[in-house]
Amino acid sequence: MAKPLFRLQKLLLRTQFLLFFLTAAYLMTGSLLLQRARVALPPGPRAPGPLQALPVAAVALGVGLLDSGALQAPRVSPELLLGVDVLRRPPARPRPGPRGLRSRNSELPPLRRRRWFHHLAGDAQGPPAPGPEAPRPAASSRGTYVGCFSDSGHDRTLRGTVFFDLRKMTVSHCQDACAERSYVYAGLEAGAECYCGNRLPVRSVRPEACNHECKGEKGSVCGGVGRLSVYRVEDLQLSSRKRRTVTYRGCFRLPENGTHTFPDSLTQANATVDACSGFCSQKEFPLAILRGWECYCAYPTPQFSLRDAVDNSLCGQEPEAQSLAQYCEVYQTPVQDTRCTDRRFLPTKSKVFVALSSFPGAGNTWARHLIEHATGFYTGSYYFDGTLYNKGFKGEKDHWRSRRTICVKTHESGQREIEMFDSAILLIRNPYRSLVAEFNRKCAGHLGYAADRNWKSKEWPDFVRSYAAWWSSHVLDWLRYGKRLLVVHYEELRHSLLPTLREMVAFLNVSVSEERLLCVENNKEGSFRRRGRRPHGPEPFTPEMRALIDGYIRTVDKALRDHGGTGLPGEYVPR
Repeated sequence: MAKPLFRLQKLLLRTQFLLFFLTAAYLMTGSLLLQRARVALPPGPRAPGPLQALPVAAVALGVGLLDSGALQAPRVSPELLLGVDVLRRPPARPRPGPRGLRSRNSELPPLRRRRWFHHLAGDAQGPPAPGPEAPRPAASSRGTYVGCFSDSGHDRTLRGTVFFDLRKMTVSHCQDACAERSYVYAGLEAGAECYCGNRLPVRSVRPEACNHECKGEKGSVCGGVGRLSVYRVEDLQLSSRKRRTVTYRGCFRLPENGTHTFPDSLTQANATVDACSGFCSQKEFPLAILRGWECYCAYPTPQFSLRDAVDNSLCGQEPEAQSLAQYCEVYQTPVQDTRCTDRRFLPTKSKVFVALSSFPGAGNTWARHLIEHATGFYTGSYYFDGTLYNKGFKGEKDHWRSRRTICVKTHESGQREIEMFDSAILLIRNPYRSLVAEFNRKCAGHLGYAADRNWKSKEWPDFVRSYAAWWSSHVLDWLRYGKRLLVVHYEELRHSLLPTLREMVAFLNVSVSEERLLCVENNKEGSFRRRGRRPHGPEPFTPEMRALIDGYIRTVDKALRDHGGTGLPGEYVPR
């Protein structure tokens, strides 16, 4: 009997010791967790704890936020720690890209990490700086980082070409774009805007003012709000070098007051086209003009509009004789004419709601490019196309009913959709060309071409049957329900750009100078034109398809004439 009691007493004693140790372990664990939880509290006066005794660099290394290059510095400042924290903070929206490329620390709660850095850096080395450190200039770029400069929409620091890529902008992309147009400097602003130029102001601003990351290159600096990160272009990719060409515009008679209208000039023996073009590109002029040994730089003007070319033989004389003649050779430099590149939203809401209506593939994007550069105001869209928005059509993201844009792109038809607009520009294109352009876009995007297998598939005949009927009904519906229409034919816009564009601008009730229209003519192609010819050789339209489309063409032609117009262009109306 005594043995069982003794064993029970021994078991109870062991249980007491076990409970004691478990309680002690529980209290120690709770104390440690409480100590860690204090780190997340707002910074305030506190006694130094064990974590604060650690070197700041060692703590930063423990969480893996600083690279090895930063740790090699003799001292890591609290500003650097705070800057890294803000730089790595997860954005409000998830960024595109493989999840594996994102920092594992970016998934931590940003508030806790920020206060943790304030706590450690502040107690170890004093209060933190008020602002984050800017991202570093891209080390992999082929240009030299010059500095951070102020910029304004009314007074641009770099006055050359302007590019936008609100999703994939990188330093190298901007440098290539500027270098292929013979610019010396490439400047990036707000993470997504690229500006080119050949002149810089003498004074720069603090480097910390350029604190935006490039949209397509994490960790590299791409300016800030009203700030430009400027690089000097030194190297050029082979593909960009091939595109940097000088285009011969023709032989022209000098203006009535001779060469005095040209803003800049250079006279030297053995003047060549390359030398003259290089000189004018450096001066940021789009035209290089050669007369004998004389080189002039200019813009197209009403006095020198480049519309009345003469026979090239009049410019083929010896340089000594040509210097006395009244004719000159004109070349287009790689530099963009910047007199019409500034664009903005309307300062007040428009009272007239205008549509830019077309069938898909009829050149709506190109027409928007012309309208924006002619009027200086953005165009909107009934839809949202991220590709267009990323390339600078900023009105794409504005609500289509905001009335802050000069007109609104739409492919819609039907009474309800049409009667929402007060007036409309109806853009019509040859249906054969429109169908091919839209099929290319559906298969390969705005600038690509459909593959040969697409044209040979069943998809192409089905596409023609449905879309050809839509081409016809789109025009007929707008003629029937449109309140006030301006019919514009794509072919006339191509062949007679300025007269047709003047008519469109007048319809939009905007006053535009002749110099601005000439600038648009000089930059008429824009960035959304398919280069080269279609890769497929055979004719994509069968006789059955042609019979169907020709019937729709006759119907639309008759409707236009009944509406008081001139009908479709004769070049594609079947006889």
